[in-house]
Amino acid sequence: MYKKILVAVDGSETSKKAVQEAVKLASLTSGTVHAVYVVDQSPIFSYAGYFDPVVLTDALRDDGRKALDNAQSTCAQSGVACAIELVETEPLSEDVAHTLQRCADRIGAELVVLGTHGRRGVKRLVLGSVAERFLRMSVCPVLLVRGSEEEIPDGL
Repeated sequence: MYKKILVAVDGSETSKKAVQEAVKLASLTSGTVHAVYVVDQSPIFSYAGYFDPVVLTDALRDDGRKALDNAQSTCAQSGVACAIELVETEPLSEDVAHTLQRCADRIGAELVVLGTHGRRGVKRLVLGSVAERFLRMSVCPVLLVRGSEEEIPDGL
């Protein structure tokens, strides 16, 4: 069964639920949760004229460390082995979904757990869906964890 479980974290309530699901599965299989936070550098260049890209990147890294610490704490409370990793997209050539796939391949993930925010309509078209892009390219099973009704934005 699933011994190597990769879970993507971003600090949202939905990703916290994804971590909880990954921990439940890992506790059943004596597996390891590998929590990954991806610093997406692609939009940083879009804001470079308005904000200092170094400051933006540092802020994202700080957010990532906090999200990873929370994931590690959740694993520890349940007695589940955990590895954490902060990774960054390759600027201008890679998106979050591809970065997650690269991590899944590298660690030999047997399952990937992702939170999904459930955007619909125009919001989904404009904002895109990391979970959907990942699901289309993944070569291993994927568990999508949907946020609660309060967290899901009204569809357009």
